[in-house]
Amino acid sequence: MEDNKKLILFDGVCNLCNGAVQFIIQRDKKDVFRYAALQSEIGEKFIAERGIDTSKVDSIILIEPGVAYFVKSDAALRIGQEFGGLWKALAIFTWIPKVFRDAIYNLIAKNRYRWFGRKDACMIPTPELQAKFLG
Repeated sequence: MEDNKKLILFDGVCNLCNGAVQFIIQRDKKDVFRYAALQSEIGEKFIAERGIDTSKVDSIILIEPGVAYFVKSDAALRIGQEFGGLWKALAIFTWIPKVFRDAIYNLIAKNRYRWFGRKDACMIPTPELQAKFLG
């Protein structure tokens, strides 16, 4: 993986997560992110290297190489702020205690398959997007 790219690990069979990845790709004008499914070999490698418990975090993980990794609402807010412009205003939500932000995040994550559906297999990127996906 390129050292200056941030990696988003996402649930590859979740319709909401796949939609979120498409949303991010459209707004990632600075080409900051790379993507891998949690279920992929490379996703599992990054998870194991960081000792992340996927029974507690199973929908989104943002890895900033050489910095740290972020999960749940912290990951979502950091991703949004990377878009620049008015998206930077998302920083205001970091003032809300993480326990409250993550409670809302967990509610959505817990119900994501029921509300948004599930795929039988991980998303296959189009040829023009293939370079943005690892594994």
